[in-house]
Amino acid sequence: MSHESSSKPMYEQIFEELRDQIVAGKYMPGERIPSEKELGEAYSVSRITSKKALEMLTQEGYIVRQPGRGSFVAEDYESGGGTPPSRAGAASKRRRESGKLLIGLVMTDFGDSYGTDLVFGMEEASREHDSYLILRRSLGETAKEQEAIQGLLEIGVDGLIIFPAQGEYFNAEILKLVISEYPFVLLDRHLKGVSASSISTDNVSASKQLIHYLFGLGHTHIGLMTTPPRDTTAIEERIEGFIQAHAESGIAADRSLWMENITATLPAAFVPENKKKEKEHIKRHLAAHPEITALFAMEYNIARLAYEAALESGIRVPEDLSIVCFDSPDDAAGSLFTHMRQKQNEMGRLAFENVLKLRNGESVPGKILLDAELVEGLSAGPVRNGGLAMKHK
Repeated sequence: MSHESSSKPMYEQIFEELRDQIVAGKYMPGERIPSEKELGEAYSVSRITSKKALEMLTQEGYIVRQPGRGSFVAEDYESGGGTPPSRAGAASKRRRESGKLLIGLVMTDFGDSYGTDLVFGMEEASREHDSYLILRRSLGETAKEQEAIQGLLEIGVDGLIIFPAQGEYFNAEILKLVISEYPFVLLDRHLKGVSASSISTDNVSASKQLIHYLFGLGHTHIGLMTTPPRDTTAIEERIEGFIQAHAESGIAADRSLWMENITATLPAAFVPENKKKEKEHIKRHLAAHPEITALFAMEYNIARLAYEAALESGIRVPEDLSIVCFDSPDDAAGSLFTHMRQKQNEMGRLAFENVLKLRNGESVPGKILLDAELVEGLSAGPVRNGGLAMKHK
């Protein structure tokens, strides 16, 4: 490899030399080319510089980068004759020349209570940075999440924002992104023991604030309602906050009052038949535990099911039973549920901006936690007349 002096930046010199070698047939379709590290050593440049050269080759359609494996000459590129890159490569070239970036977003799902403002924050940030956002939903399924990440990488996105699917393990595609140092940010949860940038709510603190609010209203028998935690850090942290609040107030957290296996609100299962079955499950739980005076739901959709189950059982909210949760859509009359409002717009904006920073080789905090705001609604009130226990006498 030559190291001739030039007025061009080193990444452009490396790009042109590798491009010429591919055109000349030194590297054939499907063949691996030197890695960022190998190029850095060969040209005595930083990995940021060598990475930029490889990105230019990718954007012009000469190579395909596979996180965790390396960079390979594109299969549809014919060497020797200087055949132009593919149509996708040409489009990428025009985008690169225009300075516009494309950031991929993979998230489980979104709705009025949670998710829509996240997307708004990212989209607003993309406009400010003259870039574009492309969205793919996983519906909480690991296979769809993997497919979405692979597809977005194949079309040449410049970075990724990932709201991981609920599950016991993060999928292999995310781990590959970590290993290959690809610019991406996780939303709502983080990888335990792995260096990956994440942005989420301070769930422990928010949960504690909500439970202390209930204690202030006289509630000491609080039922916790959640989807199966399955190593989902956001849920684990909210449970931790629930337990810490009890410990700080000297109140026993009775686990027999918990419902930890609510599945009807998961993205792929949120259908009328499942919701009806879940409500019956909640009704039986409330009947079996008349000492419960309040319910703490991990999310709005669970709170909504609990609210409907209570009303169908002749239980008044909040006179007989208080219900609180994370997030709640507002209507003309305000919010039905007392809840913790997450800073979704700010979270989305930070995620987009941090991906751009990572792409430029800048450092960003490994874990960002945002405060949540307690919003009083119509679903919580002081303990009255012994709660459900008196109703069952």
